[in-house]
Amino acid sequence: PDAVARLAESVARHQQRLAAVTEVLREAGPSDDEPVGDLDATLAAHEAAHQAAVTASRRAASDVAVHAARSTRLAGLLVELDEALAAWAPLRRDLALVTRLSSFVEGRSADNLLRMRLSAFVLAYRLGQVVGAANERLARMSDQRYSLEHTGKRGAGETRGGLSLLVRDDWSGESRDPATLSGGETFVVSLALALGLADVIAHEAGGASLDTLFVDEGFGSLDADTLDDVMDTLDALRDGGRVVGVVSHVAEMRDRIPTQLVVTKSRQGSFVALRR
Repeated sequence: PDAVARLAESVARHQQRLAAVTEVLREAGPSDDEPVGDLDATLAAHEAAHQAAVTASRRAASDVAVHAARSTRLAGLLVELDEALAAWAPLRRDLALVTRLSSFVEGRSADNLLRMRLSAFVLAYRLGQVVGAANERLARMSDQRYSLEHTGKRGAGETRGGLSLLVRDDWSGESRDPATLSGGETFVVSLALALGLADVIAHEAGGASLDTLFVDEGFGSLDADTLDDVMDTLDALRDGGRVVGVVSHVAEMRDRIPTQLVVTKSRQGSFVALRR
């Protein structure tokens, strides 16, 4: 009897579980009117989705490994870059200094207000000396009217400053561009600059003395008074021991030049004669 009672109890528990499972399956499972074919299709779709998810997971794991390797490589490159930049920093500072200095001496820097090259700065100092010497000659040749002024400003049409000249007219008290001078005035100013340059060279330490000067043409553009002043200046140079040669077709100069080489041209050719 005891064994029968245990078996009966076991059968009862089994029936209870079966009833519970049947109820769960009835609530979650398909209705009685759902075809079995639709269940198979749904199961196949879920299996395909599962397979795609597995494939995507494997691909993602592979991508993770690739990106992890790249991240490690980039971290190493970043350390190398920091070391390279630290080693390059002194050179970069030197480069910035040299670039700024180079731009300044080339006249391209905003700090160089005159946009003057270093070479022009040196030449400007020499030009100032030449102008000083030229003014001594120009004052005598222009009846104390004109004098030259060296300016660091840029002249008309110039992109760089430092080597420009102005002509001061002491009669009007104004300074103007040399381009406004007449032909005769331009010749006188040019001659004064040439003589001033010769004086600077002669007084320069170790410089060669210019004992012979030749002035080619330009006298025909001078009026009589200016011509006399120019010739007086040239005579003063000759009296100082220099040999001054003048090339000119101006007839009025024949009486002022003691020794002449007269060139006569003809059909048979040109002939040179010495006239004292």
